[in-house]
Amino acid sequence: MHDLILRGGTLLDPGQGINHRADVAFSAGRVSGMGEQVVGAEAGVEHHVDGSFVVPGLIDLHTHVYWGGTALGVDAGSVARASGTTTFVDAGSAGPGNYAGFLRHVIEPSGPRILAFLNISFAGIFGFWRSLMVGECADLRLLDVGEALRVAGENLATIVGIKVRVGRIAGGSSGMAPLEMAIEVAEELNLPVMAHIDLPPPNLRQILERLRPGDILTHCFRPFPNAPLVGGRIRESAVLARENGVIFDVGHGMGSLCFDTARRMMEQGFLPDVISSDVHALCIDGPAYDLLVTLSKFLALGMPLGDLVERATLRPARAVRRPELGCLRTGGLGDATVLAIEEGAYTYLDCTGEKMTSNRRLICKGCVVAGAFLPVEPREI
Repeated sequence: MHDLILRGGTLLDPGQGINHRADVAFSAGRVSGMGEQVVGAEAGVEHHVDGSFVVPGLIDLHTHVYWGGTALGVDAGSVARASGTTTFVDAGSAGPGNYAGFLRHVIEPSGPRILAFLNISFAGIFGFWRSLMVGECADLRLLDVGEALRVAGENLATIVGIKVRVGRIAGGSSGMAPLEMAIEVAEELNLPVMAHIDLPPPNLRQILERLRPGDILTHCFRPFPNAPLVGGRIRESAVLARENGVIFDVGHGMGSLCFDTARRMMEQGFLPDVISSDVHALCIDGPAYDLLVTLSKFLALGMPLGDLVERATLRPARAVRRPELGCLRTGGLGDATVLAIEEGAYTYLDCTGEKMTSNRRLICKGCVVAGAFLPVEPREI
């Protein structure tokens, strides 16, 4: 007897090379059976998902879900019900000075799982809003590597790396110093750094040359300036960084996914390693919306479904070094997302205002978080 069975769907788990029809069962918060293991079994709750894909629980590598603690935070539970995201990785909303509140009031009571990159700035992202924009790395007095090391070291159950926002908007005239400080903390704890990039200085080459294997460049398909293209061709520094193990993450957000950049990069064989939404209060109503809409944009750009699922499950799990996530296996964590491809007429917008039309989109039919089925609450875009 299982707690829950999803029946009739196509199990799609690129990390394990699985793409076939199979029932999936859950009990006590974990996967309790798959395929033949579930034939003839009964469950307290059954959902028939014929015509849909059952995939590992979607992981959004770049989000801002410190709701109520920062102006840009959104409610992870609401976003999960709209997008099927089961794990949210917060990208530096909180710093050493306010991580305790984030943990106590948001992460611990959350339904969907929340992990976090700790901001190298003591105050986290504190001045990000429509009417003002104060970069948390613009004043180096706000950066204390000792406090970042202490807080991250005390919270390794939920902190998966160090976040730093680099560029003229986030860092003012601080240049590369915030990145160097973030790397210093990350090296001490053997954690990855996630580096945001906005307007120069510094330039993209400087940042890519400093990032280490396993570090993450987010906003990797941004428009000019600091785009990964020069004269329409991929920058040599981007190619070398990928060869060196740097992870390229989309991080859509308010200003960081450009369709033209994405097309040109993909035409030259440079696909993103991870697809994430960078969902926050200023882009949740467009252009990013959530992870599912961001994935639908890459479906419209020509990426196959299996590649999309891999970049929103297995690869982000590897990026945060949590191998228990991003896969479906008997005895494993009981997170899954039910997806379908819907035909119609859809219009998508990027951060530059360019529109792209498509006759397909991904829709969520529900998700399973820790073995419990969470009904979808779709919204129009």
